[in-house]
Amino acid sequence: MRAHLGDQLVIESPATGAARRDGEIVGLHHEDGTPPYDVRWSDTDEVTLVFPGPDAHIRHVGHAEPGTAPASSWPDTGEAEAGSVTAPPGTPTPGDIGRRVAAERRRQGLSREETARRARMSPSYLAYLEEQAADPSVATLIRLADALGTTAAALRGGGMDLPPGQGHALLHPQLRDLGPEECRNLLSTHGVGRIAVTAPDGRPAVVPVNYETVDDAIVFRTAPESVPAAAVGTEVAFEVDQVDEALSQGWSVLAVGPASVVTDADAVRRLTQRAHTTPWAGGEREMWVSIRPTSLTGRRITPADQ
Repeated sequence: MRAHLGDQLVIESPATGAARRDGEIVGLHHEDGTPPYDVRWSDTDEVTLVFPGPDAHIRHVGHAEPGTAPASSWPDTGEAEAGSVTAPPGTPTPGDIGRRVAAERRRQGLSREETARRARMSPSYLAYLEEQAADPSVATLIRLADALGTTAAALRGGGMDLPPGQGHALLHPQLRDLGPEECRNLLSTHGVGRIAVTAPDGRPAVVPVNYETVDDAIVFRTAPESVPAAAVGTEVAFEVDQVDEALSQGWSVLAVGPASVVTDADAVRRLTQRAHTTPWAGGEREMWVSIRPTSLTGRRITPADQ
């Protein structure tokens, strides 16, 4: 008997052969995947050390994307994985779940150990989820979502094509203004924000851009004939925000100021070298635009008792 992290251990009734208990394998004690195992039982959510008997078998949950070799580095044992689960069409790629977990954990500044502690799982299992094409159980997703302050649906990518903020409002919300220093901290060093401009055809437009913050300026790359380029030589508004779907909280920061092209060759080179990412829209976007805020304001929604 050999198992991977994330597989299910199923105990069957000797009389009927039906499953009478099952759990998720969350800990291995041997590198080759042989018993014993740490098992989180689905009926009690408790983790126990298990030495499987003859009435137990492993249900292998898919460990690799279709058409690829298994993610595990364990040697081929020749054992058939007849119990392997094939995901139905439209199911999120298991590896995407791990990437979302890792990205949300890093966004919140949480270590893998702290996240695992909050989710009541071993750090090695969380590492497996983040680094391999794992397909965790619903119970595991719920624990991870709770530990990260999000939802299982969000970790599975279920809301990717929906606008944020579709949850219910807080029972007693409080809207408070933010000071300039807090606004600067929320802008952080880079991200995605929205710039409001008058487009070349005379119509108002709001478009997202990848931005950087350098000293007191907000800078972004664009193409000379693009809509964001219309900001040059005018006073513009630039906005960033964050919505916490799980807690119905959020904040927004608005910067207003003149926009200009960065023309100094040394400054352009430094900006390009320090940039955290290239523009997500792709293409030739080598014109740097700088916004120097003359006004920086923000608001935050929290429960009234905070």
